[in-house]
This record gives sequence, C-alpha cells and structure tokens, in this order.
Amino acid sequence: MHPYVSLAKYAIESFVEKGAIIVEENPENKRAGCFVSIHKKSSKELRGCIGTILPTCKNLSAEIINNAISACRDSRFEPIEKNELDDLDISVDVLSEPEPITSPKLLDTKKYGVIVKAKDGRTGLLLPDLEGVDDPMYQVAIAREKAGVKANEPIFLYRFSVKRYKES
Repeated sequence: MHPYVSLAKYAIESFVEKGAIIVEENPENKRAGCFVSIHKKSSKELRGCIGTILPTCKNLSAEIINNAISACRDSRFEPIEKNELDDLDISVDVLSEPEPITSPKLLDTKKYGVIVKAKDGRTGLLLPDLEGVDDPMYQVAIAREKAGVKANEPIFLYRFSVKRYKES
C-alpha cells in the first residue's frame, strides 16, 4: 500500500474508532492540493470524496489527514461507521496546479480533471479518469452542476492532472 493511502486509512480509522485526529510523525515538505476518495469494496459505492484544489495545510501529509477525515464525514452521505472500516477502498489523488484553458476541447477526461468557476466564485471540480465520464463536454456539465452554474452562464475553465494512489 502506498504511504499516502496508508496515511489516509490510518487517519480515517483513528477518527472513526476513537474520535482522534492523528499527527504525521515524518511529514514531507511537499505541498499540494489533494482529494481523498472512499468507496465500499463490496459494492464500489462512493462513501465520501473531499479535497482541496490548492494546498491549505503546511504540508501534503496534513492535507491528506484533513481531507481523509472530512471524506469520512462527507455531508452527501451518512458518516462512516466502525463496522464499515474493513469494507473501505481508499484512494488519494495529488493534484497538479490548475492551469487555465479556453475550451473543453483542451480536456482529455482520462488525463485531466476540470474546474469550472463562475464570475461570482461558485466553483465545481471533477477528477479525471472517472467511470462513465468519457466526453469533455459531459465532464464540464457535471462540474457546472456541482457548482450550481447554469449551462448558459459564462465560466472560466481550468484543467489539472493527478497522481492517483490506490489501496489495492
């Protein structure tokens, strides 16, 4: 198991079992935005996915810990409970810095995630290489929906790549 995934898993288990927020003993100096995604192994059902576009913590280890704890309490789902811990599949996506683009034609859904931003600041993000998302226009439409931005509203587009680390 990759150390990033192991760290996220430990943070989730410590929080769910004991209410404890861990502190990384050997943090690295790297800073980056990241997302922690939690699925059920048995059904592949999403149980939580929370992240940061840009770094908000002093290092990537702290970013992973914060996002892992937030993902297990993702408001779209019931909080993760102790009896679910053995059935969780955890991944950590470390994001590159977003770059502005002028058209969805500059997206590749397998390679790039997308950020949609409205003039008033509403922002939606969709990670790359998601099952069922094979068309850049569909990718942008999902990100618009997540941000609450209507199809006729002007937007700014950004793309980013990720390094995805999985449990298995």
